[in-house]
Amino acid sequence: MFDSKNKFRLGIYEKAMPASLTWEERLLHAKEAGFDFVEISVDETDERRARLDWSDEEIYALRHLCEKHGLPLQSMCLSAHRKFPFGSMDDAVRNESLVIMEKAIALAYKLGIRCIQMAGYDVYYEPQSQDTHLRFIDGMKQATKMAERAGIMLGVEIMDTPYLNSLSKFEVLKREIPSPYFMAYPDVGNITGWNYDVCTELRLSRDHLVQVHLKDTLRVSETSKGQFRDLVIGEGQVDFPAIFKTLAEIEYSAPLVIEMWAQNDNWFEDIKQAKAKLKTLANDVGFEL
Repeated sequence: MFDSKNKFRLGIYEKAMPASLTWEERLLHAKEAGFDFVEISVDETDERRARLDWSDEEIYALRHLCEKHGLPLQSMCLSAHRKFPFGSMDDAVRNESLVIMEKAIALAYKLGIRCIQMAGYDVYYEPQSQDTHLRFIDGMKQATKMAERAGIMLGVEIMDTPYLNSLSKFEVLKREIPSPYFMAYPDVGNITGWNYDVCTELRLSRDHLVQVHLKDTLRVSETSKGQFRDLVIGEGQVDFPAIFKTLAEIEYSAPLVIEMWAQNDNWFEDIKQAKAKLKTLANDVGFEL
C-alpha cells in the first residue's frame, strides 16, 4: 500500500497481463513484480464496459482483494469513449458517453481509484469537424463537474491520433476547462511517436501533470505510420533517459504507469524486465524510481 517514504510510485497497466487471469492473480503477479498499484481498464469492449454495471458486492469484493494483498487500483484507463465519444454528432451516442462517465466515476469512487484517464478523442469512428470539437469540450466540462463532486481527478491522455497528440494542444484545451480536477495524463510514447520534443512538452505542462504513461513507440515518418502499441520497453524510439532527467528537473513526484500489452507466454518476464530497465535508466540520471 502507500508508503510516504517512497518518492515515486510505479504501476502496471492491466493489459500488460493476460485477460484470462482472475483479479486476484493479476494483483499477485503485479505485487511479485514489484509494482505499487494496477491501472484497471474500462475499454470499448462489451466485457470490460460491463464493469461499469458491477454490483456493489462485486465492486467491494475487488476492493477487499486489493486490501488483502496490499496493492490498490490507483487509476482507471477509461477508453470506452472511443466507441461512445463526447464529440459525436449522434445524440444517442453522445448521451451514452455521459452515462459511461457517470458510471465510471461511481465505480472509481467505490474502488478507491483517484485518477481516471480520459481518451483525448473528440470522435474516432466518424468524421471530425468544428462541431465535434465543440461537443467534445462541452462533454469534458460536464465530466469535470461530475468528477469534482466525487473528488476524483480526470487526466486527459495525450493520444495516438493528431487531434490531441501533444501537451501543447492540451494546454489550449485546459484554458476552456480550468478546473483543478481536469489535468493532463501524458503518454510519452504517443508524444514521441508524433515527433514532438517530449522534454519541452513536459516542461510546458509541469503544473498540470497528474500521472504519466511510460510506453515505447516507433515514430511517424514519411515512410512509416509509426507504431503506438504492442512494443516491449526497449523496442522503440522513446528517449527514456532524457524524459526521466526532465521529470527530475521539474520535480515530478506523481505516479507513473508502465503501459504494455501481454503478447505471449513471456509476459511476466517482459514486465519485470521493463520495470528493471526503466528503473536503471531513471536512477542513472538522478530520477530515483
